[in-house]
Amino acid sequence: MEHMKMLFMFIGGLGMFLYGMNVMADGLQKSAGNRMRKLLQFLTSNRLMGVLVGLGVTAIIQSSSATTVMVVGFVNAGILNLTQAVGVIMGANIGTTVTAWIVSMSEWGSMLKPETFAPLLIGIGAFMLLFCKKERQKEIAQILVGFGVLFVGLSYMSGSIAPYKSAPIFSTAFSVLGNNPILGILTGAVVTGVIQSSSASVGILQTLAMNGIVTWNSAVFITLGQNIGTCVTALLSSIGAQKNAKRAAVIHLLFNVIGAVVFGIVMVIVFGLRPAFGTSTISSVQISIFHTVFNVTNTILLFPFARVLVKLSEKIVRDEKETGEAEEMADIALPQLDARVLETPAFAVENTIQELLRMSEITVCHLRTAMDAVLTGSHRKIEKGRKLEETVNEFEKLIMEYLAKLDHTSLTDKQREIVGDLMYTVKDVERISDHCDNIVDLAEEMSDTSMEFSMDAKEGLREMTELSVETIEGAIAARRSEKPEQCRENVQKVKDLEDEIDGLRKELRKSHMERIARNECSASKGIIFLDIISNMERVSDHARNIVEYISSEMAH
Repeated sequence: MEHMKMLFMFIGGLGMFLYGMNVMADGLQKSAGNRMRKLLQFLTSNRLMGVLVGLGVTAIIQSSSATTVMVVGFVNAGILNLTQAVGVIMGANIGTTVTAWIVSMSEWGSMLKPETFAPLLIGIGAFMLLFCKKERQKEIAQILVGFGVLFVGLSYMSGSIAPYKSAPIFSTAFSVLGNNPILGILTGAVVTGVIQSSSASVGILQTLAMNGIVTWNSAVFITLGQNIGTCVTALLSSIGAQKNAKRAAVIHLLFNVIGAVVFGIVMVIVFGLRPAFGTSTISSVQISIFHTVFNVTNTILLFPFARVLVKLSEKIVRDEKETGEAEEMADIALPQLDARVLETPAFAVENTIQELLRMSEITVCHLRTAMDAVLTGSHRKIEKGRKLEETVNEFEKLIMEYLAKLDHTSLTDKQREIVGDLMYTVKDVERISDHCDNIVDLAEEMSDTSMEFSMDAKEGLREMTELSVETIEGAIAARRSEKPEQCRENVQKVKDLEDEIDGLRKELRKSHMERIARNECSASKGIIFLDIISNMERVSDHARNIVEYISSEMAH
């Protein structure tokens, strides 16, 4: 009965440890907010910056597996190339050691033991969650509660093992694992692969070490295996992804396997020269030190060979010519939104914005194409306009589905507001495309009846087209602006242009009615002309709607 009690205590402690780590990471991620979004722009600069970003993101979300899964998603979405991904993966491996240092805090001093401060953290955090109103305070409270629950779980795990620290099974097991490097590495890899968290498996090992039952040689080989086992999550995530996404997962595996082999050989030699060192007990802090030294050294050694890792991954995951439907889909230029990136909502929001901006740029092309079809009667332009409408409709469908999924993730109030505005923006952009398609319909009607406008009418349409294009481009620039003052300038520009287009529509309508009165234009031409300028005026209305959403975001 006592054994069952200790088993339940260990399982409960592990559950609390994992839950606390997840709650703390969620709080850290929310607290980072827009700073997480801004990290995305550094991902594409260089490999060294990628290492720093990988380290920072993993330290925040407390999971190298989640970071690597996100990288697989970015590669699949075309945001990162493989060479850039290597740096982020290396940084993620260093960042995952932060959890190990948090776990080892209990050995730094009596005041840092879980039973001393964990209840206090949970108490403070709980009161803040219940009584604080500001979002920032609630995020801090979530971090405190997660931190406290993590340490309570750690305390339960340690307490459940303490009665058995003198049991022969532990000394025998760690002796076997320490004397058999391959078995030790396999054990670490399998355990980590099963629970899909190197932070958790290292935490379990550190809990055992706190009870003085883990030897140096066994801890070293198990830790090396844990670094390999963490690759399982990314490998599973890459199933069904594009070739480069699979290669990113393979690069993660190669990085850790190569490092484990090199370090394994070095440590076998060290333990062979100093057997007493290998069989001595290791502390939780020393596991953190070795875990950090391994990942930092591995990064330093392999960083110059990033392109070699890419080449190796290309040898393992070979290119195959895509045919049929895959080629057709490639022609459509669909939005690259990957579900893996949803693991980190801040990045998912930024990824969605980028694809929405691309959708908006397609509508600019659609409007120009539609007007070219009106002015030239070109059947090729009419057909191109039809294809652009289909593309925009595909964008709308996929982006809206992605935003619906994103809305169900753990978002801050600000992020939730942005997601809601993006949903409205997608609809407005799609309506702009619908108005462009209406103009294409009118162009086709003109072409079928060999109808052509006067030079004055054409000039007026060209002027209105350019102003309408400027409103869409202004809305794009407002959403893309990094600085508030630039954003406000673009918002005001769109509003001014929309007013100008309203005035121009009245002028064009008046001048066209005068041409009809002078018999310079037929009534049928007049109807089509008025329909065209009406559709273009509606384009500017939707562009104004988009900047109104942005203004609302800036006001809060």
